[in-house]
Amino acid sequence: MRWLRDAVSLVRPMQWVKNSFVLVGLVFGHAWSDAVLVQAALLATLAFCLVSSAVYAFNDSVDAANDRLHPKKRSRPVARGAIGVVAARALSGMCALAGLLLAGLAGRHVLWIVLLYLALNIAYSLGLKRVPVVDVFSIAGGFMLRLLAGTSAIGIEASSWLLACGFFLTLFLGFAKRKAETDLMDAAAPLHRSALSRYPAGFLDMAVMVTAACMVMAYGLYAVSESTAQLHGTDQLVWTLPWVLLGTFRYLLRLQAGQAGADPSLDLYRDPVLAACALGWGISTWMLIAPGR
Repeated sequence: MRWLRDAVSLVRPMQWVKNSFVLVGLVFGHAWSDAVLVQAALLATLAFCLVSSAVYAFNDSVDAANDRLHPKKRSRPVARGAIGVVAARALSGMCALAGLLLAGLAGRHVLWIVLLYLALNIAYSLGLKRVPVVDVFSIAGGFMLRLLAGTSAIGIEASSWLLACGFFLTLFLGFAKRKAETDLMDAAAPLHRSALSRYPAGFLDMAVMVTAACMVMAYGLYAVSESTAQLHGTDQLVWTLPWVLLGTFRYLLRLQAGQAGADPSLDLYRDPVLAACALGWGISTWMLIAPGR
């Protein structure tokens, strides 16, 4: 039973919330009433859940030595020796295979996107994470592939606005994570992640602010654009912007205080204001674009 608990910890199901990006196209493409499309989108989402777990297990098997230097990551199963490197990679391979099978059921294009996601993350684990800026763009690229998989699964073209908002959001969270790691470990940060030693002082603060501003601007322009109003049948999405602004400023506040950034998924669970912003945005958006309004 202990090994099973460690195996579950290794594949990190708590992080599956990130794969909700796959469902964005289903919601904003107004395809939720078609059972076939919903099934395809859910298959793509499950595929990404399994494949992302494969990536976590593989990355932990590569990073075990460095993780032992991190005050939080040293408790991970591979880092503390509860699961061996070979076993972690075997579990990674099984998750990847199961994910690819589900992706194939979701569609040929989804399968190719998932394969590209796997290739990108293997490259990230083996080298890209050591290259400053490229490391964060690689993470953002993984989220863009999630969006594309979701739209491919239901057979619609990805909106340029959708991609822009998602891209800036993931860049913002990526640079925020690097800043949190730097602040948490201070002088020992480069020993854990070599790319951190190549970020000049003040760069991460600037990158966080620039990407936050771009994210809010992109979403604001999306909310007031004519094409958005025509697609959703409403010009009132601008009223969802306060939730985005409140959530962004709250996240920046917690990031500067050293209380956020390391794990965006857990940040939502830990801070009721951030959780309320996410819930408020989701409910207000649904009320504006849902059928029968």
